[in-house]
Amino acid sequence: RAIIGEPLEITCSKVTSRLNALTRLFIERSPFLCLATSDREGKCDVSPRGDPRGFVRILDEGTLLVPERPGNRMADSLLNILSNPQVGLLFVIPGVTDTFRVNGRATLTTDKALLAPCVVEQKVPKLGILVDIEAAYTQCSKAFLRSQLWDPTRFIGRSELPSNGEIHAAMKPGFDAEQYDRERAARYARREGFY
Repeated sequence: RAIIGEPLEITCSKVTSRLNALTRLFIERSPFLCLATSDREGKCDVSPRGDPRGFVRILDEGTLLVPERPGNRMADSLLNILSNPQVGLLFVIPGVTDTFRVNGRATLTTDKALLAPCVVEQKVPKLGILVDIEAAYTQCSKAFLRSQLWDPTRFIGRSELPSNGEIHAAMKPGFDAEQYDRERAARYARREGFY
């Protein structure tokens, strides 16, 4: 605090444990969030989650449901939640520099009635993350403004970075990077494993 100072009263007053008609809009219009978890020992994970905007269901002003979609099956976030239910969610809306943050306690659910409305491309998720909100508030725009994240003139072409296959090959000599990248692109083009 000696270095950064104290937060303004107006900043602290925006933190609440409930959504309202205005803050709901950030969740309803967000197609993307970052989910932060940690295990019992404090080892952290931040995982992206994305779907059509509004994919996170607002069950009531204090409870959210995040559908779990197929991923790499490492299940870092899910395993962390089983040992430490504290989570943080950061909702992002393309083109908007404010974000919306939710901190709370998470549990995993397989309740078919809860998950049924989360259907996308005729696929109902097998699992969901229920979040009981403990703190909810808008996060300031400064990071997005400083980074110029939404400025298309600053976008970097994917070809300027190594491919996933090239990264694998750097760690495992003899790995066929081109074949891996080609097969991965074909799976993604077919949307295989998306839902």
